[in-house]
Amino acid sequence: MPRILIVEDEEIIRSAVRKLLTHAGYEVADAGSVEEAEDNHDPAQFDLIISDLRLPGAPGTELIRRAPDTPVLIMTSYASLRSAVDSMKMGAVEYIAKPFDHEEMLEAVESILARQPQAASTAEERSDRGTASDPASDPAAIMFGHCEAMQKVFTLIRKVAPTETTVLIQGESGTGKELAARALHLMSPRAARPLISVNCAAIPESLIESELFGHEKGSFTGAVSARTGLIEAADGGSLFLDEIGELPAEAQARLLRVLQEGEIRKVGSTQSRQVDVRMIAATHRNLKAMTRTGEFREDLFYRLNVMQVRIPPLRERQADILGLAQRFLKRQGEKMGKPNLNLTPEAMRALERHRWPGNVRELENAIERATILCDNDLITPSLLDLDGEGGDVNIPESLVEGDNEQTLSREAESTSDLSLEDYFQHFVLENQERMSETELAQKLGISRKSLWERRQRLGIPRKKSSGN
Repeated sequence: MPRILIVEDEEIIRSAVRKLLTHAGYEVADAGSVEEAEDNHDPAQFDLIISDLRLPGAPGTELIRRAPDTPVLIMTSYASLRSAVDSMKMGAVEYIAKPFDHEEMLEAVESILARQPQAASTAEERSDRGTASDPASDPAAIMFGHCEAMQKVFTLIRKVAPTETTVLIQGESGTGKELAARALHLMSPRAARPLISVNCAAIPESLIESELFGHEKGSFTGAVSARTGLIEAADGGSLFLDEIGELPAEAQARLLRVLQEGEIRKVGSTQSRQVDVRMIAATHRNLKAMTRTGEFREDLFYRLNVMQVRIPPLRERQADILGLAQRFLKRQGEKMGKPNLNLTPEAMRALERHRWPGNVRELENAIERATILCDNDLITPSLLDLDGEGGDVNIPESLVEGDNEQTLSREAESTSDLSLEDYFQHFVLENQERMSETELAQKLGISRKSLWERRQRLGIPRKKSSGN
């Protein structure tokens, strides 16, 4: 059984991660600081250390030096993203941005342990995806799918993963494009190096170039020190650019040079440097059509579209719906102390009849909502609330995403009979002229990424503003 040490000064977060990993079958210890970790434990004796970046006393990166043979996963907020990149330069194996959901944390832990010889076999045994496959040798260890369409996806991933070929993953929101990118990375010769994931739509346009390419001190207002970009942090590994269709024109031109010449130039610098990065991009948009309207560079499109992997929507995966539902139910039941939950025949039929516009993510949300509301061991159609008629039983979707939606819930409850989604749409349309994306997200109590995803799902265009 792999041993994991959690170092986090916020008791609520530390306790939540400890419970999550304990329920997943790991042996877990914790501490509130680097000093406490060394006083009460021997960090070098653990298979993995998960540490917050900012701690009282020594920073979390100090554990990299004090336990050089133990992989360290750094937790950081979005505001500290660049510091997380710096920590990877210092030797952290990976970082995870707060707020993160349970699935994201478990996947990160599994992939890290799978790279460690002493922990790999236990990580395989622990996999809750219904397979004993090695994550580094088969995509079925990361993604679930028995239908013909998904088997074709797995076959394509197996063929292209060992190469250096650039891959474009296409599919609707919620289909699992990031899981496909993770499979491509873990099955590649670069698996021991970092996979850096970037949601291009979640970063303000004014910062996207600095985030990707880095910047020199004084290159723009607020650049008080030089910073390493995410592309440079992925040197030797893989870079996953999610929602690449949202990339601004100037950043597209810079990215093209990375693909053509294998070099980057920091914002404000006159010097270029070579990088060795395997590029994986994803989008739910039609990039080919965007090239005809001038929204996306045609030359960049053809550079990215060397090999295309299409993830089918859930409505085209009829044979997988119940299998996915059972796996989500098992996972959520174990997480919430309800291990004996079962779907009624009526609930199964409802799941199979539903069109799933939100794809696998919508299915997972429906199962989590039903698990929370279930008072016995049977999940019924009313608990799934697939038609959105659950009235007072609506549960915020970002319980899965890891957001804190207490603000949104309270406001929705106090605004006549609006559902959470109705209130969200009303609030955004009412305030987006005078508020930035960051301000809207803070007011709603959700992350910028969640705000963007909800805009996409509800068809609310983002207001273009230099302040966003």
